[in-house]
Amino acid sequence: MSARRLFRMIRRWLTLIVVAVVLFFGVRAGFGLLTGIQYNRDTESLRGADLAVGDKGDSSVTNIALFGVDADNDGTRRSDCMMVLSLDSSRGKVKITSLMRDSKVEIDGHGEAKLNHSYSYGGPALAIRTINQNFDLNIEHFVQVDFSQMANLIGALGGVEIDVKENEIKELNKFIGEYCRAAGAPECPVEKSGKQMLNGIQAMSYGRIRKGGTGDDWARVERQGVVLEAMFDRIRGLSVPELIQLAPKMLKYVTSDLSLTQITGLAIGMLKHGMPTIEHGRIPVDGAWSYGGSQGQYIVFDVEQAAQQLNDYIYNDVPLTSK
Repeated sequence: MSARRLFRMIRRWLTLIVVAVVLFFGVRAGFGLLTGIQYNRDTESLRGADLAVGDKGDSSVTNIALFGVDADNDGTRRSDCMMVLSLDSSRGKVKITSLMRDSKVEIDGHGEAKLNHSYSYGGPALAIRTINQNFDLNIEHFVQVDFSQMANLIGALGGVEIDVKENEIKELNKFIGEYCRAAGAPECPVEKSGKQMLNGIQAMSYGRIRKGGTGDDWARVERQGVVLEAMFDRIRGLSVPELIQLAPKMLKYVTSDLSLTQITGLAIGMLKHGMPTIEHGRIPVDGAWSYGGSQGQYIVFDVEQAAQQLNDYIYNDVPLTSK
């Protein structure tokens, strides 16, 4: 599986959580449902923060930062997935632009560093400020999904269908056992190979194995992509009553500074032309970046040029194409 396909899978998953739950539910189940939605409202992270908000640009476009977060062993929160959600009510489009986490950018107070380090250094406020300053954007809000709860998210779906290979079972069950013992959960080994329904712990474990003859880090990345795609397919096949029942279970892993009134207003604005189309992009574009740093740890590119490409894409509908 290519890196490009993996990016598409991750974008689908985040799009599903932060866009479909609001817009899709609003259309199919009625906006009355929104009044009953419970999520984690964060009113403190951006309070009094200087987000370096740029020119408002086209008032019909609202840009929101999307963060997929996890925690290191020391408890430090990090964002391994950073995107810009652009809601274009005049064109009826939702644009999801993935920002490469290892992009070498300038971070206030920290000099040049990886883009995703901005979240570790200063949470959503510094991450938004860094995106705004480097890419000339006007982001004032964020939505955050907790990926450390992936097993619970999959469990809320009732599991996902995965094709497990024979050479993966031993290492998979080893990881399942370690996780269950640490979490105090009953062990649930996978007993056979082939296509089958895995529960939350099994599927989460499947997406993390990389030793014991199962491949390297790229093989693990591929398996994570398989799990994300299976989750997407699972949700896509649910009925409206099932979606309504599922929403509160999944939204408890979502945090945003946006109020329910603001979310409802954005949803109504986006739906005035019918169900919006969803587009995906990535900055920097293919062919415009290279590896840099003493150990090749950075993604290096012309940040100013990338900012212009991103703004043209968001506001002028100019496609993000390879250099």
